Amino acid sequence: MPVLPTLKQRTGRAMVSRALEADAVETWLCAYLSGTLLIGLGPNAWFGWWWADPAAALAMVPFVVWQGWDAFSEARSDDD
Repeated sequence: MPVLPTLKQRTGRAMVSRALEADAVETWLCAYLSGTLLIGLGPNAWFGWWWADPAAALAMVPFVVWQGWDAFSEARSDDD
């Protein structure tokens, strides 16, 4: 999965395409969320650690908030 957003970022920069660069960031976010989900579900399924899934969900929060704030700030700056 990390190969796809890397190539999207490289192509977006070469083409000067903000849309493709933004799509690359979204793909990175998707990869991070998928990996974190698997890290949380694995111990829960294998060892019965009920707390692993909520801990993984909490690990997702900072990245999601950062991306949301970045998108919100960019949208506000485009309105000016």
